[in-house]
Amino acid sequence: MSLHKISLEERKGELFIFSEAVLWSFFPIVTVLTYSALPSLASLAWSTLFAAMSFGALVLYRKTWRELLNPILWRYIFFIVLFLGVLFYYFFFTGLSKTTAGNAGIIALFEIFTSFLFFHVLRDETISRDHKLGALLMVVGAIIVLAPNFSSIKTGDFFILAATFCAPWGNLFQQRARKIASSESILFLRSILSVPILFVLAAALGASAPLDSVKSSLPFLIINGAVLLGFSKILWIEGIHRISVTKANALNSITPLLTLLLAWPILHEIPSAWQLFSLIPLLVGTLLLTNQIKIVSKSLLL
Repeated sequence: MSLHKISLEERKGELFIFSEAVLWSFFPIVTVLTYSALPSLASLAWSTLFAAMSFGALVLYRKTWRELLNPILWRYIFFIVLFLGVLFYYFFFTGLSKTTAGNAGIIALFEIFTSFLFFHVLRDETISRDHKLGALLMVVGAIIVLAPNFSSIKTGDFFILAATFCAPWGNLFQQRARKIASSESILFLRSILSVPILFVLAAALGASAPLDSVKSSLPFLIINGAVLLGFSKILWIEGIHRISVTKANALNSITPLLTLLLAWPILHEIPSAWQLFSLIPLLVGTLLLTNQIKIVSKSLLL
């Protein structure tokens, strides 16, 4: 593959991740506007069900259902469901019940470090010093956005931390699965197998919702499943198929700022001057990660 094609594929990967970040930034706002009657885990379970239905329809439309017969894909899906569909969500939602949203948001950024450790140190994935600096600036910017909501360390923080160690494993197997199957096939199997597990978790944690509450939120659950847990996850898999998971996670850390800016006109939540200041490290970090500016020459790779 030529350098031009590699560069083009990287640009497509960056675009996919940025698009996913924009879509995902709406999730907290949609939650505030529509899910006040539903516990978060119940919302996730129902949304995942509708996401699975959307992926299933896409598999039929694109006629990729034959990919579902590949036994190697099922082996990858087992680990994807285990690390992302079960362990990640169990640790994350258990943590949310024992800590604040602000704490969870900041500690979730540790996933950038665990991904760096997993892919760069343990699996010897090359990442330039410019990209390392860019990732660091993205983390600093996200922390500035979330810091006003951080409180003292709580028990749930350790559950959120545990979740960040599960994500790299799930993303590794998603990368491998994408080499032999389409995104919609991967996400259909992941979603349809995760649905019963999420409903069991919701029941076990006392987060089930009555049918009347589900019916009242049905249009939003469908939209959330098809778009936020549906299309955005296709963008994520297509993104990490083209760029490193470490870089994708760093670029995705712009999501808290996007949520903050969207909440300003929609929820009338005015950001502080300190939070707006986060634009500086986030912008510089983005430029470094997308090779728009360079501080260290390409020859200095670790």
